[in-house]
Amino acid sequence: MPFARLAAATTPTCHIGLGLAAVGRPGYINLGRDRDLGEDRTVEALRERTHDLLDAAYAQGVRYFDAARSYGRSEEFLADWLRERPDADDVVVGSKWGYTYTADWSTDAEKHEVKDHGVATYDRQRAETDALLGDRLDLYQIHSLTPDSPALGDKELHARLAEAAAQGRTIGFSTSGPAQADAIRAALAVTVDGEPLFRTVQSTYNALETSAGPALAEAHEAGLTVIVKEGMANGRLADRHAPDVLRAVAEETALGCDAVALALVLRQPWAGVVLSGAATVSQLGSNLHAAVVDLDDDQVARLGTLVEAPEAYWERRGQLPWH
Repeated sequence: MPFARLAAATTPTCHIGLGLAAVGRPGYINLGRDRDLGEDRTVEALRERTHDLLDAAYAQGVRYFDAARSYGRSEEFLADWLRERPDADDVVVGSKWGYTYTADWSTDAEKHEVKDHGVATYDRQRAETDALLGDRLDLYQIHSLTPDSPALGDKELHARLAEAAAQGRTIGFSTSGPAQADAIRAALAVTVDGEPLFRTVQSTYNALETSAGPALAEAHEAGLTVIVKEGMANGRLADRHAPDVLRAVAEETALGCDAVALALVLRQPWAGVVLSGAATVSQLGSNLHAAVVDLDDDQVARLGTLVEAPEAYWERRGQLPWH
């Protein structure tokens, strides 16, 4: 499996990846975007920002980069960088299909993305992704599976995905919403010709939202690589917005709240890759300090008091505005 190449990486930060959701398009739901991105959000400005982040991440040992069709021009920006950096032949590239970006480079669009897990959308978006990333694409994921997604029972789609796997792609899925655990377990049961279809799972897990943890442990036990997204809870765990408990633990470690929040995820035995969603090079550098944070049992227990009910967490996330 192409994605398995990541296991050969030995840098201290190889278990931290860079997600491009925050920089591939001008609008997103992360807190603090006005401060992070400023007013210049032209295509060229965000292309340059993305390339700066990719350069910095690669130089500091990050080897997994994560994009999606719905992240604006993230695939295009990443493809451009890969062409300019032929020496970066050890990176592992993942993308996702299932959402179509509809904001037309606007921050105040009525809808920024439209979800569709049908075969026609897969065929169209797979062609679009292949045109940009070609054989540099290692991992292709269904974007945001939920228990009611038709992708879980669509045999024609499963056959298409199995064909892509036979052609050299690793096939995975991501999840979202308060029933992530149910979606993960349903996806683990999907087989084609008696073989499991999915080899990776990407889910939201952080100090506030831990409900997917047991299912992610089951996925890891079943042989899937677990990728964690939204470890910063869309900015709710960043220094400016962090709860007092997280601030206190961060002060004890002499590192940022972001590093502590990501370290809490990294210490999970099933966590294969934890994504940084940094929008600036300085944020990325701070995020990467997570690799050296050593939390003791008391600190972990105190951070455990931050957990919210999944329904409350996802309701709050759904209310975050697109900046």
